[in-house]
Amino acid sequence: MKRILILAAMFSATLAFTACGGGNSRNKQAAQTETTATEVAEVDAILAQAETLVGQEVSVEGICTHICSHGGRKLFLMGTDDKQVIRVEAGEKIGSFGPECANSLVRIKGRLVEDRIDEAYLAEWEQELKDQTVEQHGNGETGCSAEQQAHGETVANSEEKRIAAFRTRIADRKAKEGKEYLSFYHIDGDSYEIQK
Repeated sequence: MKRILILAAMFSATLAFTACGGGNSRNKQAAQTETTATEVAEVDAILAQAETLVGQEVSVEGICTHICSHGGRKLFLMGTDDKQVIRVEAGEKIGSFGPECANSLVRIKGRLVEDRIDEAYLAEWEQELKDQTVEQHGNGETGCSAEQQAHGETVANSEEKRIAAFRTRIADRKAKEGKEYLSFYHIDGDSYEIQK
């Protein structure tokens, strides 16, 4: 009987020790998983702090709403709604995005880049329209609708109206913040994976 009690006590101690050690191991694993999970940001979070992340490596996850049909070199990731959209350009390592990305949850790693639209940009765009050298994106005269969505644009039926709308937005920003440009952001992608 004494032997059974000693064995039971040793078994209990072993279980407690293993459970504590295992628990710590599980806690460490959970912490690593949490750390890894926080390293991958949602589209909304990247856009909310984009100004401070320019030039930095980021990892973002979102639903791919569109892949540009001209070679698959760009895709657009949506966050919590269709106003939270960021463009991703395929870097050299990626080449182009596969069609299986469309309507899938995609994780992208790359560098965040700021694109500024100012008066010089708009004047150059107008000159390209005049010279008929504007690079066409999308299926209509107004360009890619996914790009317009990422810029928070309202639907315009011509490039000229888009330019005029940008000028209005720049004037509003100058009046409110003193800045004579609009900032938009995209990611130069180094790698991507479709999440299951």
